[in-house]
Amino acid sequence: MDLYRNLSKFRLARLAMASGHYPYFIAFDGSEGTETTYKDHRLIMAGSNNYLGLSSDPRVKESAHQAIERYGTSCTGSRFVNGNLALHEQLEHEIADFIGKEAALVFSTGYQVNIGVISSLVGMDDVVVVDRHDHASLLDGCDMSRGTIRRFRHNCMDQLERILSQCPDDAGRLVVVDGVYSMGGDLADLPSIVALCNRYEARLLVDDAHGIGVMGAGRGTAAYLGVEDSVDLITGTFSKSLASLGGFVAGTEEAIHYIKHFAKSLIFSAGIPPANAAAALTALRIVRQEPDRVERVREIGRHMKLELQALGFDTGETETPIIPIYIEDTDVTQKMWRGLFDAGVYVNFVMPLAIQGNHACLRTSYMATHSDRQLEKILETFETVGRANGVI
Repeated sequence: MDLYRNLSKFRLARLAMASGHYPYFIAFDGSEGTETTYKDHRLIMAGSNNYLGLSSDPRVKESAHQAIERYGTSCTGSRFVNGNLALHEQLEHEIADFIGKEAALVFSTGYQVNIGVISSLVGMDDVVVVDRHDHASLLDGCDMSRGTIRRFRHNCMDQLERILSQCPDDAGRLVVVDGVYSMGGDLADLPSIVALCNRYEARLLVDDAHGIGVMGAGRGTAAYLGVEDSVDLITGTFSKSLASLGGFVAGTEEAIHYIKHFAKSLIFSAGIPPANAAAALTALRIVRQEPDRVERVREIGRHMKLELQALGFDTGETETPIIPIYIEDTDVTQKMWRGLFDAGVYVNFVMPLAIQGNHACLRTSYMATHSDRQLEKILETFETVGRANGVI
């Protein structure tokens, strides 16, 4: 059997390309944050995770330039050996202080954080319990661990309790959830999850990649829900609100010290480049100094949800600036995506697998820097394209 035997069977992407409805790997020519271009076609960006609009902020860009001048373009090695910078440690100190934990550890990507943290903590005699809507990086981290993996229905506390109550008495237990679910924009029921973890002596990890900078004055979903002191580990990424690349885990000093010495994705990867670390640090400071940005993006999320619902769109249970548009027919969803694109609005086309459901959806997300006129244009375009495709 030839290893490549399945390559010729994968036709879905090529069929979408041929029809002009392929929505992935679009090579944008440039970006101004809220707007971008594709082959001179101007688009309002309504499908970015740049929630605070900081990726194009002059202060963030200048800090990246200065870091290159001082440190060069790369660490060229693992933080474990030669790739550790004072800049990394300053970023860790300020993240821990902002999140309200004793310590933090910076990785080169958010994906590496989750696979490294979970696989280093969970052993063969342990049980890791995950929400079925958890991000792929969390699920992969569980797969890479040697523990027993148990899954519960999305935000179903009854099933979570049943699973925890059935764990062996001598097993270590880790519950793993997202703070904000990246496709649906809804929140984990952290108060209930915390109560169950306390009852059954389980540790709790919350991946707040889409909550940091958006929820709880920017400090995340646990802070928003008032349970930050009860969450053992909070992970996050710099590639959303913090306008860079990289990620972190925050927790007790003892837990972070252990992870630092056992997370293979940290030890066997080059350190986060200086420019990325500096950009994330500056963005973090802006979040702390300018809380109005956080409130602005939350206001925009509330406004767009209500307006899209008023037009007749199904937006699910979102509580954030991530607003999905659920459409039963996948073909119609593709046509909606293409119609929006041609009319100058970029959103994400999400396949059913990514949202753990039976249908595709359009994922929209908003920035604090979107103007009122841009938001009006997005709504006008959704109404026009939605009516043309019989969605509303």
